[in-house]
Amino acid sequence: MNNERVALAQELHDGIAQDLVALGFSIDALISTTDSVDTKSSLRSLRFTITELIDKVRNEIHSLRSTGQLLDSPADTDLTYELQRIFLEILRNVQEHSQATLLSIQVSDNGVGGAQIEPGSFGLAGIQERTEKINGEIQIETSEEGTTIKFQIPLDR
Repeated sequence: MNNERVALAQELHDGIAQDLVALGFSIDALISTTDSVDTKSSLRSLRFTITELIDKVRNEIHSLRSTGQLLDSPADTDLTYELQRIFLEILRNVQEHSQATLLSIQVSDNGVGGAQIEPGSFGLAGIQERTEKINGEIQIETSEEGTTIKFQIPLDR
């Protein structure tokens, strides 16, 4: 059974995961060649979806390859996956239970700073576009002591 799980994980990695990565690169190339703001926005949205699918496939690969034993330390968990699950649950609770009309989120790190929206880079630009799409506001503060990104998003009630 364990060999079957490993073989399936290998097939997922060498097949679907690699195909999704290649598709992502193709979308990146299309983004760089178009001048239409609407088309770029749509392609970036599609690119984010592809990235999420890649993460899901990688998590499934990891799950298939695991032995089923308890993890030895927190470092053994997939940090990105766990953070996504934490934030998804927080957001679900806000939407379903809080009766709030405004959501404020602040994420800070103590890294080297330098986070800014630059031509040809789509991470922060995509975040800003998504924030504006839902009528939110974003503020990015960065220095050599780290970066803080603040969001305020109105909630429909």
